[in-house]
Amino acid sequence: MYPDAAQVEALLAQCGHARYVWNLGHEQRAAYRPGRGPTPGYHEQARQLTEARAEHAWLAAGSQIVQQQALRDLDQAWRNFFNGTHRRPGFRRQGVHEGFRIVGPAASRVRQDNGRWASVLVPKVGWVRFRRSRPVPAAKSYRVRRDRAGRWHIAFAAIPDPIGPPGTGSVVGVDRGVAVSAALSTGELLFCPGLRPGEVKRLRWLQRRAARARRGSNRRGRIKGQIARLKAREADRRRDWVEKTSTGLARRYDVIRVEELNIRGMTRSARGTVAAPGRNVAGKAGLNRGILAHGWGLLVRRLEQKAPGRVERVPAAYTSQRCSACGHTAPGNRESQAVFRCVACGHTAHADVNAAVNIAAGRAVTARGGMALAVPANREPQQHELLFG
Repeated sequence: MYPDAAQVEALLAQCGHARYVWNLGHEQRAAYRPGRGPTPGYHEQARQLTEARAEHAWLAAGSQIVQQQALRDLDQAWRNFFNGTHRRPGFRRQGVHEGFRIVGPAASRVRQDNGRWASVLVPKVGWVRFRRSRPVPAAKSYRVRRDRAGRWHIAFAAIPDPIGPPGTGSVVGVDRGVAVSAALSTGELLFCPGLRPGEVKRLRWLQRRAARARRGSNRRGRIKGQIARLKAREADRRRDWVEKTSTGLARRYDVIRVEELNIRGMTRSARGTVAAPGRNVAGKAGLNRGILAHGWGLLVRRLEQKAPGRVERVPAAYTSQRCSACGHTAPGNRESQAVFRCVACGHTAHADVNAAVNIAAGRAVTARGGMALAVPANREPQQHELLFG
């Protein structure tokens, strides 16, 4: 989105109202203690919001749609937490969680200005233009968000049509790694683009400057903005690579098999506690950054959304130690990160490609030599967001 100066001020005010309502409602729900009765639900909090708007003029100046939707989102977040599908919701911070959602008839007020530009009518803000990089879907809601680099985005919630299979019966295995982002059982090695060497050098220089700058100073704020722009550039390249790679795989193969990985557990910090401090913390932190930088979770999530019912998860145990030629499993088969040489039959291959071939077979060897079959991914339709600048 490309709002003018007055619209930016109005959008930030709407973000502040949504964040205030969310945090106040979250404080009420998080204060629950056994024996004190139930915490207020959405309808009770909506009633309290009406009273607060009548009492405070600054809150009444904002959009009631934005504030009520913040309470609805909070209610849904708690429902997801209690259902075990999402993490526990937390408080929203200024500068980090800048955004709000519009639902209902107000979300359909979009006009096309020309072949490149369109505008959306944001309540209490006016017509805000955005670059029309793709056809605008008939969505019932949209989200306005400001990232840390200061860029405004609008995302229309829609359910796009899934990508149809080629119908050739082809199966591919995908092994995700840090040195190689994704290795296919066909022998292809895919690499997720990141920052260039010059950009990495500049990022480290800016981080050193930020460490020496005084907290709260304008200088530190400018440096943090420059760092955020570099980080946003890296994230944009990762998302672009994931979209192109997932679309290509969905179009080329009927069945796509991936490892079943607990990425959240794999990327947990190794710092430990004061009483029991962790070991090799710096090395584990570097591994965590590498895993997150290659978009492991995003790639599989987009594959499941674009090819529903055609993505299968295979147990990851021993896929990197099993020989894809003879089936012999031993830790010594993998000589290094990139070289696989079977100690039984002498089969040699790229280690990641060998693991991808095992994944494509749809099974992984267990500790006792048994076979664990692949598990189809969830086939339920999901709601996606089409992002516009």
